Amino acid sequence: MGAGEAIFLGLVQGLTEFLPVSSSAHLRIVGDLLGSGDPGATFTAITQLGTESAVLLYFRRDIARICSAWWRHVRGDRGTDLRARLGMPVGEKADHDALMAWFIALGSVPIVILGLLFQDPVEHAFRNLWLIVLTLAGFALVLGWADRRGAHRRTLDELTPRDAVKFGLWQALALVPGVSRSGGTITGGLLMGYTREAAARYSFLLAIPAVFGSGLYQLAKAVAGDASPGTAGAGATLLATLVAFVVGYLVIIVFLKIVSTFSYTPFVVYRLGLAALVALLLLTGVLDPMPAVTP
Repeated sequence: MGAGEAIFLGLVQGLTEFLPVSSSAHLRIVGDLLGSGDPGATFTAITQLGTESAVLLYFRRDIARICSAWWRHVRGDRGTDLRARLGMPVGEKADHDALMAWFIALGSVPIVILGLLFQDPVEHAFRNLWLIVLTLAGFALVLGWADRRGAHRRTLDELTPRDAVKFGLWQALALVPGVSRSGGTITGGLLMGYTREAAARYSFLLAIPAVFGSGLYQLAKAVAGDASPGTAGAGATLLATLVAFVVGYLVIIVFLKIVSTFSYTPFVVYRLGLAALVALLLLTGVLDPMPAVTP
């Protein structure tokens, strides 16, 4: 993979990571169309460190406040009825920020467990382009249905432990390219009655442990010489990650403004159109469902 291809794939990662269109599917498809082949699960996970670093920068005040509140509660500086909502003995008034930290941790459990259980399919079989066509189209319909059916009333102040686990299960669907991490989380939130903005903001926060965990794990494997098969070298991966960080930060700003005003219909139409295009390219032989890659 050359520098130009790395920059372009970084641009694709930054543009698609936070939109409900699946960045992993786009990297898989675009890599083939550029002629460099499937960049691989390692490349995908590491470049996501760039976009997730943009989340840390954009939500830095929220994250600092949540972490600070959580630490105070762990130290026992402020008793709360946080314990009651978690099934523990009741204390004083709940601190919503500390509660959010526990919910993010709770919601991260499903993707960690399922990611470890299905590590091999995630890195290999799930990257089949025919499967990606099905997930792009199928989940487009689910997202559209959820957007129309959702009550759009609940805020994150109403988040419960059960909802946190449900959010986590929806996020875990993104282990299959074509589903979309943000798309899965947002769809789950809409079906649970949360507003578009609340579901989108929570999808950003919930992704932090999962993305950094996956990215650092794949980075460690790459350093140890045990990376999953792919076509990108270390230099190309680093370049793409830096590009993804810059572009991803700008996308966060725009996306949060869009979802506060408009429906997800444009993303539904886009996903269906992309699925149809990829299916056509597969049927005509332009794309190979599972091209050979070199380690």
